Amino acid sequence: MPAVFWVSPEHTIDTQEIPMRKLVNSTYITLDGVIENPMWTAPYFDQEAIGLAGELTDAADAMLMGRATYDGMSVAWPQQDESDPTTGAAYFNNVKKYVASTTLTDPTWNNTEVLQGDLVEAVRALKAQDGKNIIQYGFGSVTAQLVDAGLVDEVRFWIHPVLQGASSVTTPLEGFTASFDLVDTRVHKSGVIVATYRPKTAA
Repeated sequence: MPAVFWVSPEHTIDTQEIPMRKLVNSTYITLDGVIENPMWTAPYFDQEAIGLAGELTDAADAMLMGRATYDGMSVAWPQQDESDPTTGAAYFNNVKKYVASTTLTDPTWNNTEVLQGDLVEAVRALKAQDGKNIIQYGFGSVTAQLVDAGLVDEVRFWIHPVLQGASSVTTPLEGFTASFDLVDTRVHKSGVIVATYRPKTAA
């Protein structure tokens, strides 16, 4: 049986006293808002991109994902060569991974746990634990719920100079609205713009 993470209703966390880990979302996106099947990133993954991606993983000792992201990554990464440091496979295959899913019962990807119960409370508890940042890839319903709950600290959109003509990121997020403050911008020689935002706190 896979390990599961749950929070006792009697247990409360005083976030005023305990500094919380950051939850950082990193999403590759096209000019027309496509984020799925990001094979179009390959021509742009140069040394600048590798360096910034490494900064993100170096600062994180846990990864959070929804079921769709898990299904894709858990197939792709174990096939990569962990002995080659340029692939990132050693990190992704061994880092602590948490999946938000009500249907996944037997995760096969190394070092993976399934979050059960209330998503917001489970992630709030994870953020209150000791450790480095928690990283999340892709922007979908899990991210939307956590932005609404004030648990996402940064969103980094890697804006690629390509058009894909497929469904945009907004398609599965009907009814979700959010505003962000721009905190950093990096323009790569490849034409990729990495814009880092901090979600605004609801009034």
